[in-house]
Amino acid sequence: MKKVLKIVAIVLAAILLIVGGYLAYVFISYHRIGNAEISPEGAASAESLGDGEHKIVSFNIGFGAYEPDYGFFMDGGTESWAWSKERLDANLTKIAAFLKEQAADLYVIQEVDIDSTRSYHFDEREYIIPALEGMSRTFAQNYDSPFLFYPLINPHGSSESGLLTFSNAAISSAERVELPIESGFTKFLDLDRCYSKNRIKTENGRDLVLYNLHLSAYTSDGTIATEQLKLLLEDIESEYKAGNYCIAGGDFNKDILGDSSVYFGKSDVEYTWAQPIPEGTLDGYDVTLVAPVDEKHPVPSCRNADGPYHEGQYVLTIDGFIVTGNVEVKSSAVIDTGFAYSDHNPVEMTFELK
Repeated sequence: MKKVLKIVAIVLAAILLIVGGYLAYVFISYHRIGNAEISPEGAASAESLGDGEHKIVSFNIGFGAYEPDYGFFMDGGTESWAWSKERLDANLTKIAAFLKEQAADLYVIQEVDIDSTRSYHFDEREYIIPALEGMSRTFAQNYDSPFLFYPLINPHGSSESGLLTFSNAAISSAERVELPIESGFTKFLDLDRCYSKNRIKTENGRDLVLYNLHLSAYTSDGTIATEQLKLLLEDIESEYKAGNYCIAGGDFNKDILGDSSVYFGKSDVEYTWAQPIPEGTLDGYDVTLVAPVDEKHPVPSCRNADGPYHEGQYVLTIDGFIVTGNVEVKSSAVIDTGFAYSDHNPVEMTFELK
């Protein structure tokens, strides 16, 4: 009996040692990337953005894994990695071809992995950059997370991912701007957050300041994403007062339609991770929130990946743009891909600089 108890005690001690060692590793490895200057790369077709109408496309590619039959463990699904290397390669190839077909002047792309367990350590920029050859570009690393040993059967692992921005006109300078995040344990799930700020010359001498953003999703009550948005709005306001044009595009992780169920109906299961932007948040700023929706034929920009895409799944619009008063929006729309490549549909906007 004593021998059995001794063995049990040794096993329990070993388990506690492993768990304690892992927790220590997570806490010690955790870090924030911070603010940083970014060096633009690539040769653009023009030195400045000309007059006339321009098109911008925003697309959260979901690290290339979210095919229509994919469900992610943090959204209620079962998967933690892309299905396979082969399927990831095929899907990224399709995403790159799709982006090229849009023939946009500007692109803001989110959740582009560069060295993550979940995406087999593919550098996903290698698919997109050749497809958009001839454009100026920047990459801002959004997060660099330690190894997440969950789910236990197929751990999510470590993640390095970021924001990829393209412009037909040269990006003269760029920077990574750190966003506030929660201070509790949730920070290990929501990871680091930033937006990229890209400066593009226009023919009249002013700058177009292009922001690429992916605000927090896995938070306790959604207030952090609102704080992040306020920081972005303050930055936009300062640039606007300096006489520049501003466009911010990306994944707000907020229901930017206010109540998407009005357009798409109630879902089988309701979730609370994407709250509306609190009333009054944009007050006092000379900006417009561009929430793309076709009133007659509405298309959502995001699905909750609790399983394969199906009728009745929770869908809403969280992707869109913010523009300053000197940017005239001509049109905006969600591009209906049927969630073929990601848990997001891309969004587009055409505009002119006043």
